[in-house]
Amino acid sequence: MHILHQPWRRLIVAAVVCLTCTRFVPASDEPTLTKEQIRQFLLTAKVVKSEHTKKGITDPWRLTLTDGTLTHDASFQAIEEHKATKQLASGTELGFVDSYKYNIAAYQLAEVLGLDDMLPVYVERKWKGDAGSLSWWLPVKMDEVERHKQNLTAPDADAWNNQMYKVRVFDQLTGDTDVNLTNVLIGEDWKIWRVDFTRAFRLHKDLKDPKDLVRCDRQLFNKLKTLDGNELAARTKSYLTKDEVKAVMARRDKIVEQFKKLIAEKGEKEVLY
Repeated sequence: MHILHQPWRRLIVAAVVCLTCTRFVPASDEPTLTKEQIRQFLLTAKVVKSEHTKKGITDPWRLTLTDGTLTHDASFQAIEEHKATKQLASGTELGFVDSYKYNIAAYQLAEVLGLDDMLPVYVERKWKGDAGSLSWWLPVKMDEVERHKQNLTAPDADAWNNQMYKVRVFDQLTGDTDVNLTNVLIGEDWKIWRVDFTRAFRLHKDLKDPKDLVRCDRQLFNKLKTLDGNELAARTKSYLTKDEVKAVMARRDKIVEQFKKLIAEKGEKEVLY
């Protein structure tokens, strides 16, 4: 029996792999697609595999989709809960809503503000008879819970803080009552992603934590000032009520007011970046 030398053995193995592989793109190997291409893929690709993520209150599914050329994972949330009262750890909430529709509304709002690179693409889709939000599975290495457990810090503190300032502004704007560290995901190069807005868009018009608003991206600040309620209502008409849009705009006013106050006290360079 002839024994193959190691280099030849490697070549044969590589050839077999090339012949048998299909174009599968795991979450860690992101394809280069436009947001519109991602949206179309999420809307039309066939679901070929599913599993519970066993993470979070809404118990989302991890679906594997393929269009015959590209295969990629997505997160599916079908939660749609409405209750007159709900007992939570933080207390009793009146008019409680937990809805997948808010994920889509959040993405639409983020697009208007130029923050859509901070959220995965969200679309509405039916799976197994249930309507829900479907989002592109992100290339992340940990969430904020894991980062704190491991006591890790970003190599570029300024870049990290500038991202977090945007997250805090968006959280205050959306009125999310379920802001937690598992919804802040960390990708390669310490890029921050913000996910899961099913308990956002409450009707309160005051800011939950105005003290979190200490600095703001200059472009974001300008877009906040010019945010148009009618445009937002048109973009989210299937996902937000008129009162929910009005609450967003009221919180927007408070956010802009807060930053104007800080600018007057500290100077523009200390507040805007």
